[in-house]
Amino acid sequence: MTRPPFMFRRGAALSVAAAVLVVLAGCADMSGIASQARLRDADSLGLKAAPFTTGTSEVDARWWLGFGDAQLDALVDEALAGSPNLAVARARLSRAQAAIATAESADRPQLNGSLDATRQKFSSNYIYPAPLAGSIQEVGTLQLNGSWEIDFFGKNRAALDSALGSSNAAAAEVDAARILLASNVARGYIQWARLNDQLAVARRTLAQRDETLQLVRDRVSAGLDTRLELRQSEGGLPEARQQIEALDEQIAIAQHALDALVARPDATKPLNPPSLASLHAVALQPTIPADLLGRRADIAAARWRVEAATGDVAGAKTQFYPNVNLTAFVGVQSLGFDNLLKSDSAQWGVGPAIRLPIFEGGRLRANLRGKAADLDAAIESYNASVLDAVRDAADQVSSAQSVVRQQAQQREAQTAAEGAYEIAVQRYRAGLGNYLNVLTAESTVLAQRRQAVDLAARALETQVGLARALGGGWQPPVAVAASGKTATTH
Repeated sequence: MTRPPFMFRRGAALSVAAAVLVVLAGCADMSGIASQARLRDADSLGLKAAPFTTGTSEVDARWWLGFGDAQLDALVDEALAGSPNLAVARARLSRAQAAIATAESADRPQLNGSLDATRQKFSSNYIYPAPLAGSIQEVGTLQLNGSWEIDFFGKNRAALDSALGSSNAAAAEVDAARILLASNVARGYIQWARLNDQLAVARRTLAQRDETLQLVRDRVSAGLDTRLELRQSEGGLPEARQQIEALDEQIAIAQHALDALVARPDATKPLNPPSLASLHAVALQPTIPADLLGRRADIAAARWRVEAATGDVAGAKTQFYPNVNLTAFVGVQSLGFDNLLKSDSAQWGVGPAIRLPIFEGGRLRANLRGKAADLDAAIESYNASVLDAVRDAADQVSSAQSVVRQQAQQREAQTAAEGAYEIAVQRYRAGLGNYLNVLTAESTVLAQRRQAVDLAARALETQVGLARALGGGWQPPVAVAASGKTATTH
C-alpha cells in the first residue's frame, strides 16, 4: 500500500528533527561544573547515638497554654492573628505558590489571537510585482497562534521542582515565624512578670528600710546611737525609691515591646500585672530527640531551599539542550479590509521549531556555575542551620537542668541570709551589735531576693526556649500539595 505523500513528508520531517536533536544534544558541554557542598544529617551530628533519658520530648503545638495564664494565651493568639511580620511571611508564601502555577503553565499548550490592520506602502524595488509595487494598500491579518513546548530534556520539570521547593520553604518559614512570634510573646510576658516581682521586692525593701529608719531614730533619741547611724539609715531610702523608679521604667518598656508584638498599642494596658508565681512550668522533658531535625520548621525551610536550588541547577543544565516546540497558526490575511473575511483569504501552518544555542560566549556555562554556587550556598546555609539547631537545643537542655540545681542552692542561701538578717536586727535592737552588721546582712538578703526572682524567670524562659528549640510543636506534613503536584517533605 502506497503511503500518502503528506504522511510521508510529515514522517520524514519528524525523523529529521529527531536526528538533529540527537546530534545537537552532543554539543552540550557542562564538564567540570558541579556542586561541591554536602548535606549534614543526624548521624553526622551524633544525634542518633546520643543518650536519652526516659520520658518524652514532644511539644504541643500550643505549648504556651501549659503556663496556665489566660492573659498570656490571649496575647499569643492576638499576635498570631495580627502580626505584620507573620503577614509578610504569608504573602511570600502566596507569591511562591503563584510561581508554581507559572511553572506548570509552561508544560501546557499556549494559544493566543492577533489582529493586525496596517496601511502600508509597498516598495517598487522589492519582490512585489506591479500593480502592488509602489502602491499604498491596506493589509489585514486575523489569526490564532498556538504553540506547545515539548519538554524533552526536563527544563519545565526542573522549573516546577524549583518552584515547589521555594513554595514548601515559604510554607515552612511561615510556621517558623509563627513559632518564633509565640516564643517572643511568651518571653516578653515572663519578663514583664519578672519586673513586677522585682518591683515587689523593691517596695518590700523600701518598707523594710523605713521601719529600720524609725528604729534608728528611736535609738538616737534614747542616746544609744549617733547621727552617723541615722545618716546611714536615711541614705537607704532614696536608693530604694530610685530602684522602684527604674523598675517602673523597665516595666513600661516591657509592655511597649509586648504591644508591638501583639500589633496593638496599649494591648497590655488593661491587663493585670502578671506574677511569676501565677505561671506554671511547661511539662517538657529536657532531652534532645533523635528526630530533632525533622521537628524544626526552620530546618525544613532550609532543606526546601536546597531542593529549590537543585531544581535551578537542573534547569540551567537543560539550557544546553535544544528547545523543541510545535507551532501552528490559522487565520485570514488580505490586501484590503473588505477581502479579509472571505474564504480565499484563509491561511494556516503547522510544524516543529527547534532552537539550540551553539556559540553563546560562555553564557550558559557561567549561568550553570552561578546556579551551582547558589546550591552550595543553600546546602551550607542548611548545614549552618542544622548545627545552630543542635547547639540551641543542647543549650536549652543544659540551662533547664542547671537552673533547677541553681534554684535549690539559692533557696538554701536565701534561707540562711534571712536568718542572719533577723539575728543582726535583734542584736542591734538589744544593743549587742552595731548598725553596720544590719546593713551587711540586709544587702545579702536583698541580693538573694532579687536572684530568686531572676532564677524563677530564667526557669520559665528556659521552658520557652526549650519548647522552641524542640520545634515548637511543629510536625512536617506527610505531603505538600500545590496546584495538582505533590512533593514529600524532608
